Amino acid sequence: MKLKNLKQIQRIRESGIILARTLQKLGEMIEPGLPLAEIDSRCRTLLKDAGARPAFLGYMGFPASLCVSVNEEVIHGIPGKRLLREGDVVSLDLGVDLEGFISDSAVTFPVGTVSPEVDQLLRVTREALANGIAAAHAGGRVQDISGAVFNSVQPYGYGVVRPYCGHGVGFAVHEEPQVPNYVSRGPNPRLKPGMVLAIEPMINLGTDDVEVLDDDWTVVTQDRAVSAHYEHTIAILEDRVEVLTRPEDQVEAS
Repeated sequence: MKLKNLKQIQRIRESGIILARTLQKLGEMIEPGLPLAEIDSRCRTLLKDAGARPAFLGYMGFPASLCVSVNEEVIHGIPGKRLLREGDVVSLDLGVDLEGFISDSAVTFPVGTVSPEVDQLLRVTREALANGIAAAHAGGRVQDISGAVFNSVQPYGYGVVRPYCGHGVGFAVHEEPQVPNYVSRGPNPRLKPGMVLAIEPMINLGTDDVEVLDDDWTVVTQDRAVSAHYEHTIAILEDRVEVLTRPEDQVEAS
């Protein structure tokens, strides 16, 4: 677990603002007929122009600048020639490295008009993220976040992905501690000022069971039901929690 001082958190915030701005611009591209590879290409250009680099590119061999996951793809989708279609959902998961300071965020976008049940899944997953963030505070525990996410989702009967979870971030793409989206008997460290965490509910319309495709990256729902993924990087401060991956005009603390 690597605690960050206020100057380091400020640099991660600068990385996060670039990330938020990039996701916003990529979201504006989303429409039926868009090749996934164009999202990747645009992302590389935007980050280069901002003086940052994609943290995921080359990470453990990952071949793209961001993860682009469609419909039943939960996370780690590789953008290629596939075209988006009306009614799809597409999750963009991006890490930004600004001179060694790393932020991580994800958004699931509807492509055109989606079904009411999918629209509800997206809304509930966004709310689960917000509730997880609201449950975080110095002196609390990691599983305060986990419980808030899980309890948000449980009434809807959705599958909560278990093999993958949130994590520490800031100096590396993945740091300790892990931040599950469900309560378990596993580690439950205390939240300390200086912790920077990526909270990321991955919620499925069907079962919580997932599997990895033959590309050794793309994680899909076992029943091929749609999945949603939202993520923010937050900093635990003495007196508040700050979301570091919002646009400058939306920066706010909880």
